[in-house]
Amino acid sequence: MNQHLHSKISFFGIAIVLLFSTNASAWHDRTHLSVAKVAGYESWYNAAGPDLAKLKAKAIEGPNHYVNKPRGTVISSADVFAQVPQYDNPNSEEGRLYGAIISAVRNYLNTTKQGKYAEYHLAYCAHYAGDLSMPFHNIEYKGYAKTHHQEVDATVESEVFDNWDKIKTYEITITSEDQLAAEIARIANISIKLGYKLMDEERLLTKEEAYTQLGYSASLFKAILKYVGK
Repeated sequence: MNQHLHSKISFFGIAIVLLFSTNASAWHDRTHLSVAKVAGYESWYNAAGPDLAKLKAKAIEGPNHYVNKPRGTVISSADVFAQVPQYDNPNSEEGRLYGAIISAVRNYLNTTKQGKYAEYHLAYCAHYAGDLSMPFHNIEYKGYAKTHHQEVDATVESEVFDNWDKIKTYEITITSEDQLAAEIARIANISIKLGYKLMDEERLLTKEEAYTQLGYSASLFKAILKYVGK
């Protein structure tokens, strides 16, 4: 093997390692699509798009998908709203998943009022709502959570299209941003607690736990769809 080719292969290998060593994804494509489908989103097939966007706009889009919160954190509505101004800020690497959900909803409503095509903002919202229930996207990205992140992402990926009935939704009423922020905070706290439990027990997410978490995401997004008139 010549030195030039060896260098190219080495560079490619390093790039792959870096790609998968970051907070690159939460759940995989079929799992995200399933959340949107179960929520009743007509354009459910777009829900994996935000992960594609990160390939071209990593600094802008990536931090919208996670929040690294330390053990003992309790998220409030105020914490959710505090993240909103950082949405899509390329100069901020701090995770801002909670505020991203609010921002995506606002963008959909504002773009709709302008008479423009607004659907893609809902696709981003669907994806962020899915990320919210992934335990390792709500806790510090280190140690056991970092090492086993991809495995947890894929917990039900291979089977989820055949098991949409296992993603159980429940009624959530959202008539204001304050209610939306409160629901985001509630699910975030559930996810944080579960994330650190997995770390303490040094185990992966069970399929039953995954479907329960996905039910939180689908229920939230279903309520958001109703809130925006979809």
